Amino acid sequence: MTGLRERKKQRTRDALIRAAHELFVDQGYEQTTVDQIATAVDVSQRTFFRYFAGKEETVFAVQEMIQERFVTGLAGRPEHEEPMAALRGALDDGWASIGEAVAEVVSLELHLRMWRVIETTPSLVEVHLRRAMEMEERLTLTIAAREGLDPDTDPRPRVLVAAFAAVMRTAMHRWGVDGEVTVESARDCVRCYLDELGPALLTGWRADGGGRAAGER
Repeated sequence: MTGLRERKKQRTRDALIRAAHELFVDQGYEQTTVDQIATAVDVSQRTFFRYFAGKEETVFAVQEMIQERFVTGLAGRPEHEEPMAALRGALDDGWASIGEAVAEVVSLELHLRMWRVIETTPSLVEVHLRRAMEMEERLTLTIAAREGLDPDTDPRPRVLVAAFAAVMRTAMHRWGVDGEVTVESARDCVRCYLDELGPALLTGWRADGGGRAAGER
């Protein structure tokens, strides 16, 4: 059972994340200072730095929690599933619980709006891409372990994860630009793009009989 002291620390950490996200969404990431975040929670800068190395960490705190759940979910998928099916299964399960997980820290709407801040802030895009590469490596190792492969000698785990991750990034960027701020719209956008991965690689694109017409399923 979590002790009172630990629960209090968790509440303070969550409050700092919420305050940071609200300020980032309202006035922009670059315009927000650590002092403003601390003041919003009525704590000192010193207290802020007990929880975070800087404001950048607050940006990705909720995303990191979601990613941890995804990696755990992928590792726990049925052994008989093919790698892509396991990735999509873990993703689908994640959508089912993402609202509850996020709501433990921030409102769902605030989290989704924060995603848009990341997608439209150059300094955060750079960090996001670096973190994405680290995540891809974790997924590669997880897939390789499931399949009993060495990713240093067999390129398939990295190729698959690279394709999956690239489609995810593209879909979420597209959603961030012009999608509705709902989990359902983000999920539908990601599913639509993932559904096109196989056909885009394996079939023709022309609408003159050499491939599928645009938008055809």
